[in-house]
Amino acid sequence: MNRRRTRVAVIGGGQNCEHEVSLASAAAATAALDPARYQVMALTIGVDGGWRDERDRPIGLAAAVELLRDCDVALPLVHGPRGEDGTLAALLDLAGVPYAGSGLTAGAVAMDKWVTKLVAEAIGIATAPGVLLTEATAATYAWTHPVVVKPVAAGSSRGVRRVDRPGELPEALEAALALDRRVLVEDVIEGREVDLAVLARPDGTRIVAPALEIVVAGGLFDYASKYDGSAVFRVPAPLAEADRKALEHAALAMYDALGCRGVVRVDFFVTADGPILNEVNTTPGFTGRSQVPRMFAAAGIPYPELLDILIQDALVGAA
Repeated sequence: MNRRRTRVAVIGGGQNCEHEVSLASAAAATAALDPARYQVMALTIGVDGGWRDERDRPIGLAAAVELLRDCDVALPLVHGPRGEDGTLAALLDLAGVPYAGSGLTAGAVAMDKWVTKLVAEAIGIATAPGVLLTEATAATYAWTHPVVVKPVAAGSSRGVRRVDRPGELPEALEAALALDRRVLVEDVIEGREVDLAVLARPDGTRIVAPALEIVVAGGLFDYASKYDGSAVFRVPAPLAEADRKALEHAALAMYDALGCRGVVRVDFFVTADGPILNEVNTTPGFTGRSQVPRMFAAAGIPYPELLDILIQDALVGAA
């Protein structure tokens, strides 16, 4: 007797500036899922917010929910606002559809870089000194030293700029405010950029993948260097044992404090004074070339197996 295949809804796209990145993540996952085990249904959210079925036909939200309810589990790979920020998790919760990854609260808090800083500092994890600005208060900010300007809730380094001279500040603030009503201005941290990934397994244990170091000419891992192939990823990152343990402890602490599920990427700067948290990504990039799959490949978990663990964890959690 043939075993029934698990019906998986892979959701990509999204109504934000990471739409194309999300499409790439969803396409990679769809291609990697074993057709002998999984029946994949691809759903896409357009930049206009409209949903499309696997034949790229426009469907309404109600029809999309009915298709989702016909699946055993959803694999949401929508990065950024109106996706990763808990919006999609809330929809799936209301529809009663099990899904891989973090829920509403973890997604919403982690997407908000300012609130993430507050959580980190509350549990003793250092972050870069910074201030929160809005369109109303941006003009009052006086540049005194190099800073990084970034939207509070955007991804893929969209709208992120390093400001080394006061004359560069207005343009940087304008670019960030074009993507978000709130802007974070942080001190430049001189240190190595190192990412860690935490994965929950169906038996309740967690895996911390080998750390990955990002080496970028110019020192800023911006949108271009993320996707043009110019960045060099070193995995496992060459780290002193004390630094490795401190990073793993901090990554797990943030995972637990935010109430994350599934796989999460936690980004740090490694400095002489220890790790400094940069940000937390509850729906990280998920193509075969992305950081998280690279890290787990270094741990002996190939991309298809990583997807298997995520899906099985979601099914066990819903049982």
